[in-house]
Amino acid sequence: MNDALARRLRAVGSRSTLNLTHYGRKSGKPYKVIIWFVTDGDRVLLGTASIKRQWVKNVTAKPAVELEIGSEHFSGTARRITDEAERSKVLGLVARKYWYAVPFFATGALLARIGLIADNTGAFEVTLA
Repeated sequence: MNDALARRLRAVGSRSTLNLTHYGRKSGKPYKVIIWFVTDGDRVLLGTASIKRQWVKNVTAKPAVELEIGSEHFSGTARRITDEAERSKVLGLVARKYWYAVPFFATGALLARIGLIADNTGAFEVTLA
């Protein structure tokens, strides 16, 4: 673990959102999106309610990303988490930080479990340079 990086992330980890710059999978053009996040040591974890979002498709195809959290700027590589246990852990960390959205998370999970909607949730790990 990179201790200096972990300290920088601890300093901004309580912030509500980050700016994610991702790059178009066809055009290569940079795009920015504001999203929720959690930190874990020297990693940034991202959850999404919909893997059909453009940023998810772009990051999956072109994993190089830039993050702005408060006054801190980071470069990194995003990896989609496909392991179910690891994905559930990340989404649990997101739910713990954003506790006020838990009723929405729970409703979506219930509807997916009984087959009324697809489970389109996803998670990413960003390894910072």
